[in-house]
Amino acid sequence: MTEKMLKFVKIGKQSPPKRKVLDRNEDFREIYNEFINEKAKEQSSRCSQCGVPFCQIHCPLSNNIPDWLKLTAEGRLEEAYQLSESTNNMPEVCGRICPQDRLCEGNCVIEQSGHGTVTIGSIEKFLTENAWNNGWIKPINVFQEKKQSVGIIGAGPAGLACAEQLRKKGYQITIYDRYDRPGGLLIYGIPNFKLEKFVVERRTKLLMEGGIKFIQNYEIGKDSSLKELREKHDAILIATGVYKAREANIPGNNLKNIFPAMEFLTASNKKGLGDKVEMFENGTLNTEEKNVVVIGGGDTAMDCVRTSVRQNAKSVKCLYRRDRENMPGSAREVANAEEEGVEFVWLSNPKEFKGTGKIDSLIVEKMKLSEPDESGRSKPIVQENSEYELKADIIIKALGFDPEELPKLFCEDQLRVTKWGTIKTNFDTMETNIPGVYAAGDIIRGASLVVWAIKDGRDVAISIEKYLKKKSFQKIKAA
Repeated sequence: MTEKMLKFVKIGKQSPPKRKVLDRNEDFREIYNEFINEKAKEQSSRCSQCGVPFCQIHCPLSNNIPDWLKLTAEGRLEEAYQLSESTNNMPEVCGRICPQDRLCEGNCVIEQSGHGTVTIGSIEKFLTENAWNNGWIKPINVFQEKKQSVGIIGAGPAGLACAEQLRKKGYQITIYDRYDRPGGLLIYGIPNFKLEKFVVERRTKLLMEGGIKFIQNYEIGKDSSLKELREKHDAILIATGVYKAREANIPGNNLKNIFPAMEFLTASNKKGLGDKVEMFENGTLNTEEKNVVVIGGGDTAMDCVRTSVRQNAKSVKCLYRRDRENMPGSAREVANAEEEGVEFVWLSNPKEFKGTGKIDSLIVEKMKLSEPDESGRSKPIVQENSEYELKADIIIKALGFDPEELPKLFCEDQLRVTKWGTIKTNFDTMETNIPGVYAAGDIIRGASLVVWAIKDGRDVAISIEKYLKKKSFQKIKAA
């Protein structure tokens, strides 16, 4: 081990080179180049092979990171990939979009000791792309087909992960989704410069080849009720995510040219996929030569400001009511946005939108932070007489997401929800109050990370399989 690993004392941290700002601002291609083989081996060899692997502990999927780093350093790349994908249904996605600075890399021991973290995400991306290029990734090969079927509502990461796990066991899987392409937020919510769409399409195509059936443009509550779907399948998983935008209830909110983040990002992503998008074509959702103001401080806000830059906006400002240190978004994303010309207006909050018919400007009030409360977080407080006016041609609200009213939407009053509107489930099994109906991902935990959705999808697959086995046994016993 010592021959190949523990090289952090001699070899410094190195990430794959980023494309130059002037180049990447002109298109929507991913901004990071990939590691080449030798560089991936070199950076993997920096791993200290900790007795207590904090990188693994702080990964929601408990990926066996030290072991696949060691295999990579030794040049055993196929084994490294196999170990990586054994706990992760989409390592190529997580390697690109996980906030590693808040998870595995942020908790790396050599990072804490001042040597710079192992670049785990970049190595994960290299391993998976290398596996695809070498033909090591194959469709699901079912050993024995089972008659029982599972209907999954939602083709996002939670639904896809669950579908793959259950299909490997031989169950008949059908995924229902309201959109015209599978992938959920991976397709329409995350811009290409973070996740190029061929990455998602390649994965979903593989699932189709493995026998998973996808039904697109299908809405539960419109094309069928939840009850009708239950009659068609032995078990149901609800993995719809959360899409309802939170509102800024301030004067002028009804003015034109004020949009929720998902509407803006979906239009941009559809345009990138080659679709005809009327509201983009007529300039409504196109920020070219406009003064753009994005309100919010999470990763969705970063997606919006960086998309606006690539659409050749005149100016792009991001308003956030707290400071840089208290921003929920990835520090790496903030740094990338600043490089690309985004101006961050910290400790600022919109008070009023102004305009005649459409937005012309907004009144901003400066904030200050209180002392940390019992949760450890400081609350923003308005500074007196701090108001000023800021010009805006378009405002994008990235204030977070809430669940839609699923009991009503699904025509299923029986389905219980929490006070936040998320689906209420058994903590251990993820089963709802309706027998045989399960829920996973953002629809039970609120807007969260893709990696947590994948974990939920894998966990709920275990519960669903137990339920199906019990159901099958009871049927045999009754006969």
